[in-house]
Amino acid sequence: MPKGPVVILTALNLEYQAVRRRLTDLELHRHERGTRFEVGTVRGTSCRVALGLTNKGNHAAAVIAERAIQEFSPVAVLFVGVAGALWDATRLGDVVMASHVYAYHGGTSEDDGLKARPRVWEAPHGISQLASHLARLDDWADPTPGHEDRPHLRFGAIAAGEIVQNSRISAEAKWIRQHYNDALAIEMEAAGVAQAGHLSGAPVAIVRGISDRADGTKNSSEDRNWQPRAAANAAAFAIRLAVELVGEQEEAAAMPRDDRVRSADRFDRGVSNTVHNSTVGIMAGSVTGSSVHMNGVSKAPGPTDLITELNGFRDQLGWHRTEGALDEDSYREALTDLDSALRSARERTPESSKRTVMTLKRLRGLVADCPALVAALAPMVASAGDLG
Repeated sequence: MPKGPVVILTALNLEYQAVRRRLTDLELHRHERGTRFEVGTVRGTSCRVALGLTNKGNHAAAVIAERAIQEFSPVAVLFVGVAGALWDATRLGDVVMASHVYAYHGGTSEDDGLKARPRVWEAPHGISQLASHLARLDDWADPTPGHEDRPHLRFGAIAAGEIVQNSRISAEAKWIRQHYNDALAIEMEAAGVAQAGHLSGAPVAIVRGISDRADGTKNSSEDRNWQPRAAANAAAFAIRLAVELVGEQEEAAAMPRDDRVRSADRFDRGVSNTVHNSTVGIMAGSVTGSSVHMNGVSKAPGPTDLITELNGFRDQLGWHRTEGALDEDSYREALTDLDSALRSARERTPESSKRTVMTLKRLRGLVADCPALVAALAPMVASAGDLG
């Protein structure tokens, strides 16, 4: 299980301050390459938060998110801030949590126009379920004197591009609303953070307060009034989400070890085929007349066994590549990460243990489309955390 804090990243200093005001006992944490984070505790809780500023844009956000994930081994990464609403149904001040993120600038320019070729990242199921629960409780928002309407929490797609959208009549604005008409909000960082989380195996949630309507009113007096309120609302929900995520991790850590291993990646379950040392899925209440053997309890390998398990995982990667379940590029990247994990695992120090866990998480992200491989990695990740 991850033992680090929740990482919260923002693009603007206004957003950073909205989160920072909710933390206490802040300490400066300087990355070896110069990036500065502040690590503090949510008031009245045991929830630790590492707070960082990315600046604007998907590329900058991706780099800092990847750096934060490697540095802190976080429970989750939350990207928090303001965004523009694409449709009038979403009110100013409301908070949108991304069900999925579109990188909408992917496309191909042809004689008959620009054709959309987006990349899409879905929010992790566990975080989405927790956020939906908090939305039903509806007790996360700060009381706002003089404003009776509490902000609503909405779930939907968020479109992330590379330019500031401040029009409803420009050619690009019309194109976005035509091709991404289910998106509730538009901004410039979510795609970068989502990709960094995908490649690193870290859960990512995008939380945005609506400060404008992307309709030409940015930098107006109304926008200047709404921006701090929208940032504060997004920070309020993100902090509540972070506290709940850490609470769940603490409950999981308090379980007996065997229970923890069974609970790790609870949706990534498989059945071991003892003949071929591979993994198969069975959708049945029972199996009869078969040579498939099922173990009742999945045990994490010990320090010595981990090396053997990692070496065996190489064969599983090769089998999935041969069957076409894993593309060539992903296969080669996975082998690189596997070799790195093996080197770290052999050192058996606290620092190498951390590197092994992060490498295996990144490997898990690379093979996320192969549930059998993800299931095989789960006990190895748990064991790697105990090597130090």
